[in-house]
Amino acid sequence: MEQDIRNHCAEIDRCNQRGGRMLSVVDLIDAGTITRELAAYSLAAIGGGASFMVGALPGGAGKTTVMGTLLNFIPPDVRLVPADSLETVEDGHAAQAERRCYVCHEIGSGPYYAYLWGRALRRYFELPGAGHTIATNLHADTYEQARTQVCDENGVPPTDFRRMNLLYFLHVDGRGWSDRRRIATVWESDGHQEHRQVFGLDDTHAPDTKHGIVTAGRLAKARSTLAALMESGARSIQEVRTLLMTNQAW
Repeated sequence: MEQDIRNHCAEIDRCNQRGGRMLSVVDLIDAGTITRELAAYSLAAIGGGASFMVGALPGGAGKTTVMGTLLNFIPPDVRLVPADSLETVEDGHAAQAERRCYVCHEIGSGPYYAYLWGRALRRYFELPGAGHTIATNLHADTYEQARTQVCDENGVPPTDFRRMNLLYFLHVDGRGWSDRRRIATVWESDGHQEHRQVFGLDDTHAPDTKHGIVTAGRLAKARSTLAALMESGARSIQEVRTLLMTNQAW
């Protein structure tokens, strides 16, 4: 188990673009970036196999940080794999025996590591149909901006876009981490229906535990696991991953 945890956290660290340690869910809760309830919902959903995307328009908003935090919720039988080329993505379509989470470091056309655009991105969005999970981030502040970038600019069919089960959007305001970076909205799709907003800063939205991707039982278990995590003193992504594994969070 220890080696699996090290390998998992090392892959999350590969997403690090700005130095220092990658922040954990404990860090983000303490900073006010994510609420406990949203963290519990995210653990239940991503631990259940949901694919996810994190969006924010400005650079330095914390997209990669939040993505790395959420990658720690991936179930233990799913291996993190960087989506670093079209060839790697195509390999995912052939490798259906092993469940993987393909991590696109950013949706973009630049010549950077694990950036995807065009045909490679279209094939990437097909990976959930092959039994895999996908996780990425992009420069977009709203659901509409994300859909335009993915579907209109890159030609990803709406049916494949809906397989991105969760879309998180960050709000940046003021100065300092706790003031500037909060998850403003979260959108959910079961992979078939259109996305609907399930969390917002105004707290007027709530997940549908009867018809959504997270059941009431899974959410209750995630809340309990998160409470134990917050009381444990765990802080780093490796410490958090160890506790989740020990408590069989999935």
